[in-house]
Amino acid sequence: MSTRVAIFDDNKDRRESLNYLIDMQDDMTTCGVFDDCQHVLVDIKISSPDIVLMDIEMPKVNGIEGVRLIKTTYPHVHVLMQTVYEDDESLFESIKAGASGYLLKKATPEKIIEAIHEVQNGGAPMSPTMANKVLRFFQAQGATPNDYSLTEREKNILALLVDGLSYKMIADRENISFHTVNSHVRKIYEKLHVHSLGEAVSKALREKLL
Repeated sequence: MSTRVAIFDDNKDRRESLNYLIDMQDDMTTCGVFDDCQHVLVDIKISSPDIVLMDIEMPKVNGIEGVRLIKTTYPHVHVLMQTVYEDDESLFESIKAGASGYLLKKATPEKIIEAIHEVQNGGAPMSPTMANKVLRFFQAQGATPNDYSLTEREKNILALLVDGLSYKMIADRENISFHTVNSHVRKIYEKLHVHSLGEAVSKALREKLL
């Protein structure tokens, strides 16, 4: 079954390039192409994507507000942010809004497809520079520890997710099946009251759960 990808970008050439790139893949298809987030909830309802490629800088309604609206109404939809610059404020606001990953527009076509696959498999694609910024930011925030009744296994898996490991890598590291990792992650989401990997990592770091 093909992964359904919706594109939100105000640049016509980039929309067309992403559309062509995605439709070239055997395991994914473009289900919608939009030039802004003015009608994002209607657009998501009609296109029914699994993953959204979201430009941050768009007129009228920007991508950060777009992801916030999407995650409020369609928490199961993964949103991969795209930007020209590794801007701290945009990065943190995107993660807090529920983004599943953060991709620079200068990324190669191969990296874009790899990021979509990673999000689909439960990962959170982000450049090392961005990941370090997130880590430093949340480590600097004072918070009262709360373990949310996470088991030791769940804490361990959450720590590996924070370190950037994919579900497959965690399965190999812990000598368990991909399905078992997925089950643990679903339980972690329930206990932390989050809907995406980005939110889970953000909460783990902000509240010093590890």
